Amino acid sequence: MIAALLVGLAASTACVPARAADDARSAAKVVGAYFPGQAATRYPISRIPADKLTHLFYAFATIEEGRCVIKDADAGANFAALAELKRKHPRLRTLISIGGWTAGGFSDAALTSRSRRRFVDSCIALFFDAHRGSFDGVDIDWEYPVYGGPSEIGARPQDRRNMTLLAREFRRQLGRIGEKRGQTFLLTAALPAGRMQSAGPYDPARSYELGELAKVLDFINLMTYDMGTAFTMVSSFNAPLHEVAEDPLGQPMRRWNNVAGAIDYYRQHDVPADKLVLGVPFYGRGYLVSSGANRGLYQPYTAAFAPGNWRDIKETLLSDPQWEQHWHPAAQTPWLFHRGERKFVSYEDPKSIGIRAQLAKDRGLLGVFMWELTGDDEQHNLLEAMAR
Repeated sequence: MIAALLVGLAASTACVPARAADDARSAAKVVGAYFPGQAATRYPISRIPADKLTHLFYAFATIEEGRCVIKDADAGANFAALAELKRKHPRLRTLISIGGWTAGGFSDAALTSRSRRRFVDSCIALFFDAHRGSFDGVDIDWEYPVYGGPSEIGARPQDRRNMTLLAREFRRQLGRIGEKRGQTFLLTAALPAGRMQSAGPYDPARSYELGELAKVLDFINLMTYDMGTAFTMVSSFNAPLHEVAEDPLGQPMRRWNNVAGAIDYYRQHDVPADKLVLGVPFYGRGYLVSSGANRGLYQPYTAAFAPGNWRDIKETLLSDPQWEQHWHPAAQTPWLFHRGERKFVSYEDPKSIGIRAQLAKDRGLLGVFMWELTGDDEQHNLLEAMAR
């Protein structure tokens, strides 16, 4: 659908000035944001800068006994606020994101044609009937089919095929209600890029039929972050732009465990560029390192810690001179090092976010998205860098 839209735009703008054609193509790009529902008490939905976004992903719905559920205590009020936000910003498309890290139930829900139909029926009834007008589509965030996710969520070898079949069932039912209502409902999925997961070295193609999924989905939110987490052996970058020669991660993992490498990997697995939306993190990753060598980078660590989001890092760390500020020319990302406490922090700033958004544009991707909106500062500096 999105690819057809872009082709149509190209044809319809062929005889207008180049500036107008560029503007039309830009209007078709995705600038997306995930919004965690539980954050609405401190970050009201009415405050969302919807004029800077094209797509908003409300996170998360989960699965219980094979059915869609939403556990946010204020979900009804939040959904009503989403509908109001959409009325004020008709260009905004909102999607309910189902799943997330530690969200179980997918493997059982997707196991048979009957369980898939039952599960999707429940999602349609909850989000498109009971809360009609709040959502324009569904985002599947199954982390992860087959292997790589938290051990407690449950996984099967047949998950890989069943993920595709589940997406087809969502497409079928969203298409059916779309025909009845004269609307086009979207179907997307958030898919991984990080090559180190709970079971060690990780290959997304073992979890997903990537080429087949790309045919079913409107687009893929490529999670080009979490390249360095508590699953890695040394302190490393959360979202390095390119492969770093001194990274001790072995090959072929190192080749793919970066933003540009992840794009290449998905393209090699038959995912068109205009079906990919590049992810950027609005949060940092931290390590308590064993050595101060190399200013804390690529060092063994005793523990990982959460330094917070960009808002926290800007306010508390960047203002403290004990945190040394560094920039890596290959990773194209900043990092912080506290020598006294031997703490290493990987994060993104407006400069690095802008570089990643430019890469998405240069590679012909559909757009950019972030996890997650409330991590930005009050001036929306990271979002501004994405949108530019």
